[in-house]
Amino acid sequence: MTPQEIEALFTRSSGDYVFARWGRPLAPVVFGVEDETLQVVKGALEAVCAMAGHQMAETDPELGSNLIFFFFREWDELPEVPNLDQLVPDLVPLVARLKSVDANQYRIFRFDEAGAIKAAFVFLRMDKALSSLPAEALALGQVAQIMLLWSDEAFKSRPVLAQAKGHMLLHPEIGAVIRAAYDPVMPPVAQDASHALRLFARASAGNSAN
Repeated sequence: MTPQEIEALFTRSSGDYVFARWGRPLAPVVFGVEDETLQVVKGALEAVCAMAGHQMAETDPELGSNLIFFFFREWDELPEVPNLDQLVPDLVPLVARLKSVDANQYRIFRFDEAGAIKAAFVFLRMDKALSSLPAEALALGQVAQIMLLWSDEAFKSRPVLAQAKGHMLLHPEIGAVIRAAYDPVMPPVAQDASHALRLFARASAGNSAN
């Protein structure tokens, strides 16, 4: 992946370069799935965090759970979730907008004072497209998309996952960027496109080492 391609991963449709990674361990909780799928999501989180060198925790001292996955069938179910409107401002208008574009997923991030990610909410409407994915692939793709504050256009033309020997795996180039982003020498927040050059250098060095 070229420096320009990495830069595009964090350049929003507005033209702004905006990068952030998690500034605290992930303390996840999952709603709307059976225990078997819960273990799949947990396994994906553990695998990606291990790859990135990031930590997980049972609870977040400030928020309790700072990463919440919601699996459901219809967007109209969300306003019925108790107290969800306290976590997600303007929940009803948001649901209306997502329904109007027939969206099947949506992610919301919260940030600490420094700008690093401190919480994320993942909403997955299990339509035909998402339901057709193997649980492992769905979980891995979603986890990869919350590890960093990617551009709103990052994965419109570039896949998060790749297929190898009949299995869906995290795309090697995306995995390399995640590993580079969590390198301790890299800043947790960046708003200058020169940051992409540093990501490129770290990703390239990591690939050379492998």
